[in-house]
Amino acid sequence: MNKPVALRTARSVCPHDCPSACALDVDIIDASTIGRVRGAKDDPYTAGVICEKVARYAERIHHPERLTHPLRRSGPKGSGLFIRISWDEALDEIAQRFREIEAEHGPEAIWPYFYAGTMGHVQRDGIERLRAAKGYSRQYDTICTGTSWPGYIAGTGMLGGVNPEQMAESDCVVIWGTNAVHTQVNVMTHAMRARKDRGAKVVVVDIYQTATMAQADMGLILRPGTDGALATAVMHVLLRDNLADRAFVAKYTDFDGDFQAHLASKTPEWAAQITGLTVEEITAFAHLVGTTPRSYFRLGYGFTRQRNGATAMHAALCISAMTGAWQHRGGGAFHSNSGTWRLDKSAITGPGLQKGDPRWLDMSEIGAVLTGDSRALKGGGPVKALLIQNTNPASVAPDQNLTRQGFEREDLFTVVHEQFMTETAELADIVLPATMFLEHNDYYTRGGHTRVLYGPAVVERPGETRSNHEVINALALRLGLDDPSFRAGDRDLIAETFRRSNYPALEEVEKIGFVDRERPDAVARFADGFSWPDKRFRFKPNWQDVADKKGYLWTCDPSDMPRFADHWAITEETDDEHPFRLATSPARGFLNSSFNETPGSQKREGVPSVFIHPEDAARLQIEDGSAVTLGNRRGSVELTAHVRTGLPTGVLIAEGLHKNKSHRNGKGINALTNSTPAPPFGGAAFHDAAVWIRKAELPA
Repeated sequence: MNKPVALRTARSVCPHDCPSACALDVDIIDASTIGRVRGAKDDPYTAGVICEKVARYAERIHHPERLTHPLRRSGPKGSGLFIRISWDEALDEIAQRFREIEAEHGPEAIWPYFYAGTMGHVQRDGIERLRAAKGYSRQYDTICTGTSWPGYIAGTGMLGGVNPEQMAESDCVVIWGTNAVHTQVNVMTHAMRARKDRGAKVVVVDIYQTATMAQADMGLILRPGTDGALATAVMHVLLRDNLADRAFVAKYTDFDGDFQAHLASKTPEWAAQITGLTVEEITAFAHLVGTTPRSYFRLGYGFTRQRNGATAMHAALCISAMTGAWQHRGGGAFHSNSGTWRLDKSAITGPGLQKGDPRWLDMSEIGAVLTGDSRALKGGGPVKALLIQNTNPASVAPDQNLTRQGFEREDLFTVVHEQFMTETAELADIVLPATMFLEHNDYYTRGGHTRVLYGPAVVERPGETRSNHEVINALALRLGLDDPSFRAGDRDLIAETFRRSNYPALEEVEKIGFVDRERPDAVARFADGFSWPDKRFRFKPNWQDVADKKGYLWTCDPSDMPRFADHWAITEETDDEHPFRLATSPARGFLNSSFNETPGSQKREGVPSVFIHPEDAARLQIEDGSAVTLGNRRGSVELTAHVRTGLPTGVLIAEGLHKNKSHRNGKGINALTNSTPAPPFGGAAFHDAAVWIRKAELPA
C-alpha cells in the first residue's frame, strides 16, 4: 500500500505538558489530514528529535473516537450515556445553569478548572478571563510545579538557569530526578552530544533503574524522598576534601560558619543509612562534580513529587553553588525558564476585569473541595458547578476515590470541554468537543528552553469541534459580558499579547515561527550575582521571600521549614500495615492521561503493572506476571506484577496513567496517592505513598 504524499510541510509546536515544547514539521496530506510528524531539525533544542508518542500524532488527531458533537447526559453520572445536542442548546443550558447557581449561591459556587492539556497560552489561559469577569472561585495551581519551582527560586531568586543547549558543552551532566528518555527526550540529545564530543560523564540520580539511567556512566538509585540527604552529604564531602570553590562561595552565596557547622554532621555514612546508597557511591559522586568545573545539573520535576520536594530541589540545587559550576560555560544548573519570558498576558487572562476577591481553591484538592471539606473550601459554600478544560481530574488528580465521590454528586453541574470521552467527561452533564493544536492558533512558551513559538491552524477541524477560546467567548457573551476581548479571535489576542510584551509583531513571528528569549550567558549563569536583593545564592532559604515573589499561599507553619538546605523527613511513613513506598512514575507512551487512547501508546505500555524487587516478591510469593492488589487507607488498585532488579527493596514503581477501566477493579493508580497539600505552598506528592501489596484474589 502506497503511503500518502504530503501536499506540503507545515511548521507547528507540540502543545503537550512537557518542558521541551518541540518545534514540529508536519506533513499535510489534504485540508483535513496530516501524515508524518517530525522534530524540526533547524530548531537548536529540538534538533530533529521528538518523542515517539508525538511522532505518531496522526493516530491521535484522526482517532475514530474523537468527540465531534456536543452531548448531554441521558443516564446516571458515570454511565457513559449521552445524547447529541446542538451547540446552541449546550451553551444556552450552561449559561442558564450558571446564572441560576450564581443567583442562589453566589459566583464562588462556580469553579472553572483547567490545566496543561494544551500549553498554548490563549487556549489554556483564556478561561481565567471568564473567571475574573464573573468573580468565580479562583484556582490555585499546584498539581505540577507547586513543590519544584519554590525550591529552585529559594536558592537563585528566580526561575531560570543556564541555556540547556550548553549541556553539550559540559564535562559532566547530572540528570537528577527525571526520566528524560520518557519525558524530555531532548535532554538526552544534548547530554549524549557532550559525551560523544567531549567525553563527558553522564550521571543519573533516580529511585529506580530507568531508561535514562541505562545510558548513564554513573547511576545513583536512592530511596524515594531522600534526595536532600544525598545533596547535603555531597556538600559535606566537598568541604571536607577541599573541593568546594571557596572564592565563589564567599563572593556569591550566603555561606557562613553556621551552615558549615550544619553540614558537619551530614556525612556519607549518615546519608547512606537514609538513601540506601553506599558511602563509596556518595563520595565518588561528590568527587566527580567537585573536580569537574563544567558540571551541568539538569534538575527535573520527578524527585520533587514528595512531601519534602521543595526542600529536596533546593538542596540539590545548592551543590552547583558549592562547586562554583555557574562560572563556566557548560556548567551551572537548570530546572525551568518559566520565569524569564516577560510576557504581558493581561489581554488573555483579563486581570483588569476582576470582580471581587474570590477564594482560592487548590486544584490538587479537588476531591476534598467537591466533597465539602471546610478547610479545602476556605470556609465558604460548596462548589455547585465546574467548567473543565484541558485536564482529566477523575484520572490524574490525587485521592481518586474521593475525587470521584465528589463528581458523582447529583447537585453538581459539570461541563467538560474535551477531545475524547475521558473519565472526567463520563461524569459530566454536558460534554463539548474540542479542537487539537493543529486546528487552532496559539503561541507556546518553553519551560525547558529559551524560545516562544507560534503554532498556527494548519488543518480543518473535524465535525463541530470548537477551540477553548471560542467556547469561553461564547459563554461570556451569553452570560452578559461585553468586554471586547470576548469578541476577539485567537490571533487577535496573540498579536495583542506580543504588542504589550514588546515582542515582534505576530506577522513577523509567523514567518520564522518563534521569538528567541535567550538571556545573555552572563545573566543566565548569574555572573553578576543571583536574583535576591543581596545578589547572593541562599543556602539558608527565606521561604517567605519566595512566597512574596510568586504569590504562593502557605500550607504549613513557616517555622516548621528547615533552616538550611537539608533532608526533611516528612514523607508518608511506612508501617507494619503499609510497608512499601509507591512512586507513580511516568510511562514512555503516555503523558499523564493523554495518549492512553492511541493504539501505538497502548501497545507499548501494555497492561497496568507494578515493578517489585525480587527479594520482596519472593517473600510475598509473588511471581512475574502475577495479578496483585496494592492498597492503603485511600483505596486499592489491581495491577500485574513485574519482578525486576534496579530498584530498592521496599519500593514499588507503577509507570503511567492507564485508563481507570484498564485496571481490573476500575480504579486507577491515583486511588492510592495523597491530596494533602505538600509544604510550604502546596503541591501533589504523587511519588509519596505508603502501601501494601498482595496477590490478587481472582474470581474462579
